[in-house]
Amino acid sequence: MPQSSPIFDEILAAYPDWRAEMFLEIRATINQADPRLEEQVKWRMPSKPWGAAVWFLGGNVAIVDFLKNAVRVTFPKGALLADPTGLFNARLTSKLTRAIDVPAGNKVDVEAFQDLIRKACELQLRS
Repeated sequence: MPQSSPIFDEILAAYPDWRAEMFLEIRATINQADPRLEEQVKWRMPSKPWGAAVWFLGGNVAIVDFLKNAVRVTFPKGALLADPTGLFNARLTSKLTRAIDVPAGNKVDVEAFQDLIRKACELQLRS
């Protein structure tokens, strides 16, 4: 399993189950897709003191949240991205946002996922 980082330790501690392992796999895949991305924690609030994991490049590129039965990767401008392999499976009716829900035991197509991350980075830099 990839190593955590101090910035995400609180988030991982809040989910000591399969979701933490999935998060670390997703994190490694995102960071390999574009090393310019900055890892951040945003939106800390009393109901969610650990906040949300965000990858930032001139704006939010991807956000990872933990659902009861899945880890969700949200692309704030996902509706503007071509998704030829059909990875987006959540938030499909949103005018701008798209997401990928990864349930326990599932894996993401790494090549297709990294392609979406790269496209999202380029879109963000053009915005």
